[in-house]
Amino acid sequence: MTAESRMKPANPRILTINGGSSSIKFAVYQDGAPLKRGLYGKVDRIGLSGTNLTFGDTATNQQDSRKLAAPDHKSAASFLIDWLEEQKGFESVQAVGHRVVHGMQHTAPSLVTQELLDELRRISRYDPDHLPREIELIETFRQHSPKLPQVACFDTAFHRTMPRVAKLLPIPRCYYAKGVQRYGFHGLSYAYLIEELARLGDPAATTGRVILAHLGNGASMAAVRDGKSIDTSMSFTPTSGLVMSTRSGDLDPSLAPYLARTEQMTTKQFYEMVNHKSGLLGVSEISSDMGDLLTQEAHESQAAEAVALFCYQAKKWIGSFAAALGGLDTFVFAGGIGENAPRVRARICDGLGFLGIDLSESRNAKTAGVISTDASRVTVRVIQTDEDLMIARSVCRILKTDTVNEKD
Repeated sequence: MTAESRMKPANPRILTINGGSSSIKFAVYQDGAPLKRGLYGKVDRIGLSGTNLTFGDTATNQQDSRKLAAPDHKSAASFLIDWLEEQKGFESVQAVGHRVVHGMQHTAPSLVTQELLDELRRISRYDPDHLPREIELIETFRQHSPKLPQVACFDTAFHRTMPRVAKLLPIPRCYYAKGVQRYGFHGLSYAYLIEELARLGDPAATTGRVILAHLGNGASMAAVRDGKSIDTSMSFTPTSGLVMSTRSGDLDPSLAPYLARTEQMTTKQFYEMVNHKSGLLGVSEISSDMGDLLTQEAHESQAAEAVALFCYQAKKWIGSFAAALGGLDTFVFAGGIGENAPRVRARICDGLGFLGIDLSESRNAKTAGVISTDASRVTVRVIQTDEDLMIARSVCRILKTDTVNEKD
């Protein structure tokens, strides 16, 4: 890929990279109005046996996969870059956008510079599960293609509009000055959902009270007034808030010293437990997958309890955010569970008539775009979130392209 081809690409494209703990998702978008996704896929099971590259192309509807050896993210990224450069049209990629989970005080996507990379290294202790791998991905692309612009899209940026009272944690205030506060996450998803609400013509996107529920393996909610985040369930780390697939959500902080005394549990073991062995998996002792639990809840009481706890806690957060907002105009379900589990959506909304939520049984069963009744005071929607498209949009804006209304 030459510098000249990036300066004047015939069909400019944007590459998006979303690195997880054991995977790297990617997508290539053709610049224009709307942005169009072409090649996409992921490398999964990085560091484990059976590492795979699975990929497809939206234009051709073709899908394929291949096995590879990738003991770490750097080797997986190097393989991915080499493979991408062999693909037709990749020479016209003009920039790479990365999802970066933690951005501290950053309020918008930023062009990657050496100064930004140094800053991300300094704050890695705030997010040791994500930032080191994300930095490694950025550096691998930088070493391979040093002239290719890269943009960091921060998952925390959406929530920087929260008022101070929502950011403060009730611990000695000296820690606030050291960066210990509520940050919130899933910001790329929330930013996309607000843009999509506006595209759909929902006035609450810009002048109303909205609760966004990103319910997937990671789960959180955000309270949004007039298009700005005023509160969110995740806090200093993504472990807090709602019950999740393997994360506990909120816990009594005194549980840690109690387990240290009675079980000789170390800090590292406690961290491992609340992040990887709790939530749906911990309560059910069966599975971290909501689909599995819904299938088994009729004859497995522990599966039923896990589902019930998830829905109960979600309902409580809706109530608290409705109070913070002073009412509610629109509620949005998104994420793998929110988009694909009508039974969960129904249970979460059951009993919330006092807030103005009236779910249509038939619309919910069909996963319609609007699943509330015509008489419901609150519009309840299901929107398929798209973090990759949000990254691509952000990159276009950083590069000062004039792509505004990308999605049909």
